[in-house]
Amino acid sequence: MANSVLPQQAATSSESQPRERIRRLVWKIAIATLILMAVGSATRVMNAGLACPDWPLCYGQLVPSQQMNLQVFLEWFHRLDAALIGLSAIALAGLSWWYRRSLPAWLPWASTFALFLIVFQGVLGGLTVTQLLRFDIVTAHLGTALLFFITLLVIGVALMPYQGTGATGKLGWVSLTAAILVYIQSLLGALVGSSWAVHQCFGASQLCAVMNSHIAGVVPASIGTLAVVIMAWRTPALHPLLRKLANIAGGLLVLQIVLGIATFRLHLQVEPLTVSHQAVGATLLGSLVMFTVLAFRDRAQGYNYQAYNSVDESKTNLSEVPKLFS
Repeated sequence: MANSVLPQQAATSSESQPRERIRRLVWKIAIATLILMAVGSATRVMNAGLACPDWPLCYGQLVPSQQMNLQVFLEWFHRLDAALIGLSAIALAGLSWWYRRSLPAWLPWASTFALFLIVFQGVLGGLTVTQLLRFDIVTAHLGTALLFFITLLVIGVALMPYQGTGATGKLGWVSLTAAILVYIQSLLGALVGSSWAVHQCFGASQLCAVMNSHIAGVVPASIGTLAVVIMAWRTPALHPLLRKLANIAGGLLVLQIVLGIATFRLHLQVEPLTVSHQAVGATLLGSLVMFTVLAFRDRAQGYNYQAYNSVDESKTNLSEVPKLFS
């Protein structure tokens, strides 16, 4: 009996190794992407977007040692981080397809989508320089980075070992709505920053409409996030991890509003505030995305548990139970 169990345990262990390796790689890329977006924000607010006048090299060199100053370093490091993330995305897609037999069927396709996003992001990065920081390209550049970040978080959370309580109800849909609203608000914020609308808003101009849209967008994004937090507090049986993510989202929302007011009042003149505002916004979005994925996983597990109980209570042959989950 023991001899028959050991091979099964060895097979399970060998199958879980690629999954765990890919999960660790995904989290590392996600952290690097968050850093990349913060460096990109610093590059923009410090007017370093064209510090390297050519692309993909910088002054025709891999390392522009003679021209190196703070602005050149920011733009050069931004490109370096992006290149490393691109190589990591290639490795992620390659590993996912290589080990596809022992991985969820959706993972290779999700990894391929992430690779597509990072390639498209690289194209936008080049256009950002060659088109002299055109505001629409800069906004699309950040929007694609956020979408890549979201994709990584969905993959990482979906691969996490998790046993829910089945008590989420409609929380998944509420948090998904909140995440979408925060994403739209992030795009509006990028548009405000890339067009310098805070500095050039006079009267009823188009830039004033851009800035006012971002200010007005605070309301629905905040209501959506607060709804997640309140509903989590009012759900006693909620999984502790979901409750923790909801509390984190609530704290980040308060911090983001404070940073937004300070950034607006100081007209983007204090670079650390502006960079922190963008980074906290991305982190808030990430926390809502993670909550959403776990909430839907929790809900699905609750349905499976109810289906199992209904089969057990009707005294159906247990050999038919797996059909419910196939």
